[in-house]
Amino acid sequence: MIAFARARLAAVHWLVFFAAIIAAWAALMAMQGAQADGLFARLAAICRVDGAGAGYRVIFAMWALMAAAMMAPTLMPALAVLDDLSRGRARIFIEFCAGYGAIWLGFAAVAAALQLALSASGWIGADGASLSPLLTGGLLIVAGGYQFSNLKAGCVSKCLSPMAFFMSHWSDASWNATAMGLRLGAICLGCCWALMALAFVGGTMNLIWMGLATVLMVSEKLPRMSRMVVRPLGVVLIAAGLGVLSTAFF
Repeated sequence: MIAFARARLAAVHWLVFFAAIIAAWAALMAMQGAQADGLFARLAAICRVDGAGAGYRVIFAMWALMAAAMMAPTLMPALAVLDDLSRGRARIFIEFCAGYGAIWLGFAAVAAALQLALSASGWIGADGASLSPLLTGGLLIVAGGYQFSNLKAGCVSKCLSPMAFFMSHWSDASWNATAMGLRLGAICLGCCWALMALAFVGGTMNLIWMGLATVLMVSEKLPRMSRMVVRPLGVVLIAAGLGVLSTAFF
């Protein structure tokens, strides 16, 4: 079993997957680099301007990197099952990741447009963080309440059972792996969109928030951790949101 795991992780498609995660985090860190020079300095300068000044393409690229850095680690249990079922066929692995990634690129497109709109209206600052207690409290309460929703529960349950998901949708049809990636990407989006939206509370380029959110979203998809994270996190977020609103209005 150990030998098989090592062989799988040494496969080229797995190495590319891990390299993509590392590259995404490295790019995000470079964008924050105050002491960087050359290309890194230009990236850092881009992310220090306000959302409207940066332009849609730059903001979209930032959200796409965030999605890759934060969501790819949550996909690893499902990818391990997929690799077992496909007997390590790189084509299926790549097609599945392409479908999954397409969903999150769509999310990045919407999030970038929303950031530009919020920036233009003065609701968020140059770092993408909320400037309004009403927005901050509202986002926290919405994200916390969503943790208790039936949609969240249904999406989490599917993420916790990747074997059942693949057995339900597996076929030898062309591009079926891409279709499965789209399906699981949509399920994952249903699971995590509200937590990702909290970037407008922590700051869209706040690496500490990104790291914490990644750990929480990974934990939600681990069978032994999920129950200890999903609803307790909802309570914490609602309480935090009410706290923000109470300090703003009382």
